[in-house]
Amino acid sequence: MRDNDDARWLAAAAGLAERARPLSRPNPGVAAIVVKHGIVIGRGWTRPGGRPHAEAVALAQAGEAARGATLYVTLEPCAHESERGPACAQLAAAAGLARVVAGIGDPDPRTAGQGFARLREAGIGLACPDDGRCREGLHGYIRSKTTGFPETTLKLALTADGFIARKDGTSKWITGEAARAHVHRERARADAILVGGGTLRADDPSLDVRLPGLEGRSPQRLVLTSGEVPRGWTAIVRPSDIAGRGLQHLLVEGGAGAAEAFLAQDLVDRLLVYRSPVEFGDGIAAFQHPGPAGVPAGWRLVDRRAFAPDTLEIYERAR
Repeated sequence: MRDNDDARWLAAAAGLAERARPLSRPNPGVAAIVVKHGIVIGRGWTRPGGRPHAEAVALAQAGEAARGATLYVTLEPCAHESERGPACAQLAAAAGLARVVAGIGDPDPRTAGQGFARLREAGIGLACPDDGRCREGLHGYIRSKTTGFPETTLKLALTADGFIARKDGTSKWITGEAARAHVHRERARADAILVGGGTLRADDPSLDVRLPGLEGRSPQRLVLTSGEVPRGWTAIVRPSDIAGRGLQHLLVEGGAGAAEAFLAQDLVDRLLVYRSPVEFGDGIAAFQHPGPAGVPAGWRLVDRRAFAPDTLEIYERAR
């Protein structure tokens, strides 16, 4: 029974953590829920700029009622002190909690098991079930910490006959309003967004977020080019140059050259393919070597959604 409750509350925390992304950067987007006798008495997520942490918010909300309660948190509580705030493992210990259930361990060497050790030393019951939903939500953070590269999503809008643009490079608009709104939602979840130099010159895209209430989440704008770029853009000469910039979530929006460059270096984690009923008859192909499904080999379809009149297909690398 306890395992079922733990899974349910961790799922709720993983959903809550979406509120932190991507404004929590450079810190991970974490969420925490304090539960006592089956009732939520405190909850929180990492605030913009990375502080305060999710646990600090949730425990402050719970106050003295946290004594004897269970803290559900998507990531191992941090163990390192900072000028910006205390260690969350220390806060949890001081709160008199009965248990802490953390979705996954923290790969940051400043914590990496030390947060759990502090909790055990304080006599707090501990569980870390390596929860799949928590891991999925923190994949960009984990990838950044362990490899230096962000979690990278490649988004492409395709015509029914497999093109992403006309021969002159223009592509407005292949998909309808519903699909474009979903793209803006994906932009709002990214730290940075990248296009190729050809797309920048042909379309002069703004790449901002235009969903009501989310305008402030417009990501940093990058362009894959060795040439000069307009003000407000950052040039990336090679896909590998994206490493070490502290990014957790990168959205690559095209065009074909940028897509192929990131695919060729195996830097793409997820494909978002928006398929439109529109036909061009001729144009620029989305992929150089598409398989039977219209995407390169080695990708697995994990979800399909309808945004009438278009369809979104989500692929993950079949590793």
